[in-house]
Order: sequence, then structure tokens, then C-alpha cells
Amino acid sequence: MSKESAFLIYCMELEKQARRLSGRQVYDLFDRHGLFEFVTRFYELLHVHGEKYILEDLDARIAEMAA
Repeated sequence: MSKESAFLIYCMELEKQARRLSGRQVYDLFDRHGLFEFVTRFYELLHVHGEKYILEDLDARIAEMAA
């Protein structure tokens, strides 16, 4: 497994716990808002930050894609 894939799973678990979602719900959220590509593309910038920053960045991306 690549480091990007492992980090993507980590981000999905963070979002799942923060929003209290099922695995399917978090998958759909990531799919609907382009978060799979976002996390993979910006891995180098995201992986050096803490959980709070990562969640804020993911939430900002969700809000941006929903607008």
C-alpha cells in the first residue's frame, strides 16, 4: 500500500469519527466531494499537519464543492 493510500484511509477514519458516519456514508461523502483526489493530490501538504487541521481542510473542501 502506498503512503498516499494509507493516508487517505486515515483521513477517511478521521472524518468518519468526527461526523459519526458509517463506512458507506464516509465513502459517499469523499466520492461526492472529490476528496479522494484532493487528499491524494495534496498528500505532501496535508500529512504533516494534525488531525484538527486535516478535518478543517476537508470540511472547507466539502463546503467549496457544495456551493
